[in-house]
Amino acid sequence: MSDIRLYMLQSGSQRCKVRDIKMNQGDADYEIPIPWFFLTHPRGHVIIDGGLAVEGLSDPRGWWGDAIDVYHPLMESSQGCGAQLAALGVQPEQVRFVVLSHLHSDHSGAVGRFPNATHIVQRREYEYAFAPDWFAAGAYARKDFDRPGLDWHFLEGEASDGYDLYGDGALRMIFTPGHTVGHQSFLIRLPKTGAILLTADAVYAQDHWEERALPGFMASAVDSVRSVRKLRALAEREQAMVVTGHDPQIWPSFRQAPDFYA
Repeated sequence: MSDIRLYMLQSGSQRCKVRDIKMNQGDADYEIPIPWFFLTHPRGHVIIDGGLAVEGLSDPRGWWGDAIDVYHPLMESSQGCGAQLAALGVQPEQVRFVVLSHLHSDHSGAVGRFPNATHIVQRREYEYAFAPDWFAAGAYARKDFDRPGLDWHFLEGEASDGYDLYGDGALRMIFTPGHTVGHQSFLIRLPKTGAILLTADAVYAQDHWEERALPGFMASAVDSVRSVRKLRALAEREQAMVVTGHDPQIWPSFRQAPDFYA
């Protein structure tokens, strides 16, 4: 894995209601995928997010709290990020970076698992995760990220917009607050495929991308809308493939690991 490849993986799913994803859209049951991503690079590999923490499966309420009453996890231990990377032949020591869109529990499952990894997140997201507002507290599982001895690298909001991890355009971070106060999305450029835009939770689903519905959970509606428009302009300029955060209709259309984009 010395070339640049993007693997798309799934850490199970969560059962919720439509209204939890698309504001005011109804009470029907809705099952959403929990994607995460693995980018290989000659200068060290990257995990993007990491899905749900496998430790939570033995005691979901003890790990994730009452949030499981709204977003109920449906996951096997084999779907944890460590097990899936092992199936791809990747050793934990080969992961150089764990890059986080934000620290909600369905994205923080890779934190602390990789001994050589630097963890990259927006500073305001990290600080907020330790003292969130009451309405957001259930989305954070502090056990995931409050771990001693981790190597953290913090990005600084607007000043970090477009941060280029390797300096070669393979992975850039796009500051997209709204879903959380320190959310970021990712622009990846591959040699053959070209640009792929991973919106993460800046865009839950196609309805948000097309401005037909607001997300069911967010820190700021104004910032959410502006971040979507920012990403739409970026996708048009880069002619990028767009991968939204939790769309159960669109996610299966992408190549899934062990297949990859190169």
